[in-house]
Amino acid sequence: MTGEFEFQFPWLLGLLGLLPIYALLRGKTGKLSALTFSSADIAREAGVRAHSAAGRFLFFLRLVAVALGIVALAGPRLANYHVETETPGIDIMLVLDLSWSMEAIDMGKPAEKLSRFAIASGVLKDFIQKRQNDRIGLIAFSGVPYLASPLTLNHDWLIENLQRLHIGIITDLGTAIGDAVAVAAKRLKTVPNGKSRIMILLTDGDNNLGKIDPLPAAQLAAALGVKIYTIGIGIEAPCNMPAFDPATGNFRLDANGNVIPTLLLQPANYTVLGKMAALSGGQFYRAKNQRELQNIYNQIDHLEKSEVKLRRFATYEPLFEWPLLAAFGILSLEIILANTRFRRVP
Repeated sequence: MTGEFEFQFPWLLGLLGLLPIYALLRGKTGKLSALTFSSADIAREAGVRAHSAAGRFLFFLRLVAVALGIVALAGPRLANYHVETETPGIDIMLVLDLSWSMEAIDMGKPAEKLSRFAIASGVLKDFIQKRQNDRIGLIAFSGVPYLASPLTLNHDWLIENLQRLHIGIITDLGTAIGDAVAVAAKRLKTVPNGKSRIMILLTDGDNNLGKIDPLPAAQLAAALGVKIYTIGIGIEAPCNMPAFDPATGNFRLDANGNVIPTLLLQPANYTVLGKMAALSGGQFYRAKNQRELQNIYNQIDHLEKSEVKLRRFATYEPLFEWPLLAAFGILSLEIILANTRFRRVP
């Protein structure tokens, strides 16, 4: 919003140019006093003094009052211009795997000691911050799905909830992909007036728990008008899962500060994720490191763009009363002076 001074009828200001012409044409404005003098020289000198002292000054006041009146008629005002966005936003439900295998540190640099979950949550935060005009929700899942945030435009609050998550916060172990997708699809359907609905599923494992299998869940999503983008993360080789504290999600380190390996994780079969994406009209992606995962979310960001329309309008604060009051004040001063100090003797 910006405040700009302007006139509603600026063409009326052209009348100000007539005032100097009028003053020149009128010439001397003072009137000689109607008195009898013994000498014409004395009368002439008195007349000049009366003209210069009263006539010109009072006439000047009259011109100023008229000029201010013209300015008031021109409609001075303060224009406050506003720009609003009219965006039929996209409803996006992020579905994030919190199973224990997401603690594997195979996607980052060895010295960084970043888990799959830490990398994924950082990329998700960046993605959320780019989608200012979209309603975004978050469902985390392990053995059961957990609604971390409903669809919202309050992205700061959404990011806070994302940052509260950690591996182990859901005590039910396992990977219930089908249940999580079904819950996310139903959540998207319940929100009205959405231009389109998409789901972004990120996981590193196979469905091994839950009441609904992944493919029927994808069919349900497609029936509800939800497009699913599926992302499978993790390297294409066995890797160790580090020991961690389920209460905090922090790694357990040995005396030298090194991660303590525990279970040996096998590469997941992501064929089902590809079929889920195809059933719903979405796309399937694979990410083996942080850069690839970031690129995937960038691609989805470009594919699913909201159309932003700008509406420009203005509100006005009229200011005509100020020059009008000044004109009345100067006119009143002229009348008072004409009848007191500069009173003309008949």
